[in-house]
Amino acid sequence: MAKKTYKELVVLGMSGGVDSSVAAFILKEQGYKVVGLFMQNWEDDSNDSFCNIKEDLLDAASVADLIGIDFEYINFAKEYKEKVFSIFLQEYSMGRTPNPDILCNSEIKFKAFLEHSLKIGATKIATGHYARIKNENNKFQLLKAVDSNKDQSYFLYKLNQNQLSSAIFPIGNLYKTQVREIAKKIGLHNASKKDSTGICFIGERPFADFLNKYIKEKEGPILTIDGKEIGTHKGVFFYTIGQRKGLGLGGIKGFSSQKNPWYVFKKDLDKNIIYVVQDHDNKMLYSKTLEINDISWINGFPPDKVEQNDYSSKSRYRQSEAKCKIKFIGNEKALITFFEPQWAITKGQSLVIYDNDVCLGGGIIC
Repeated sequence: MAKKTYKELVVLGMSGGVDSSVAAFILKEQGYKVVGLFMQNWEDDSNDSFCNIKEDLLDAASVADLIGIDFEYINFAKEYKEKVFSIFLQEYSMGRTPNPDILCNSEIKFKAFLEHSLKIGATKIATGHYARIKNENNKFQLLKAVDSNKDQSYFLYKLNQNQLSSAIFPIGNLYKTQVREIAKKIGLHNASKKDSTGICFIGERPFADFLNKYIKEKEGPILTIDGKEIGTHKGVFFYTIGQRKGLGLGGIKGFSSQKNPWYVFKKDLDKNIIYVVQDHDNKMLYSKTLEINDISWINGFPPDKVEQNDYSSKSRYRQSEAKCKIKFIGNEKALITFFEPQWAITKGQSLVIYDNDVCLGGGIIC
């Protein structure tokens, strides 16, 4: 890999995982002066078995030492609670299902982290995200990663031109297998480290147990579509559309729950009722339209003739793209109409819009 002749300062967000570790190695090989920065975004219960900050910090510091780059630590827990976690709780208390990772990217990693990095003399920041950036005449496009199975552009749709112009995604052109191969080749101890899953402040712990620390339980009935009460829930906010596990609805007289498990298809926050149906493919779980607000466009404005064109979209991260049409409702909302009905549309989640490999932006399902 040919090295560049200049020493531009890039601050790289390091998590202790293999992706940001290999990103650090690539940047150094390309001739950048690299500073690895470990961000602590959560303090409550940060050292228990579910979310071990200290272990990740040590892994990141060890990698930085091996590669030969400077390493720093910064605490953004205050900013995270104000800009991300408070909204997370607010959304759940209103019966919606937010995605805090998206807000963390736009408010912490590409705002607080970016501002800090520029203050210490960096010209750009970098992360281990699987995504790509294309610069066309100083217009920056967010592209999907080469590895479609690991692509993280969905979580980055709220980024703007200034944020993209200041960012580098060193592993966006690599497959995950290649990243691990590089890590092994250069002797990184975390080459086989398991990928982190879920939200850091929740980790692997039961979600309802975590949420119950901040939102009180409020028992209510679980009803079938025809109004028959078949169970009791702990509070509407603890459940999401399409949820199957944790309903406690096994062995109900008159229903075959083993062959046809129950799924949440509707929540009534005012009456504190959860409605369920049987069978993953039940038509009640499918919708052909949805509305979004809080709309963000990577370019700062919608594409030309946006209402005349067809696009693809995702209404949740691990979902196949679906063809759709866009029609604006006033200045703040848009109606999304799918060519085929979509499963378990969930308020509070993000609908992200694509034109082939280009992520155009998106909005919050409302």
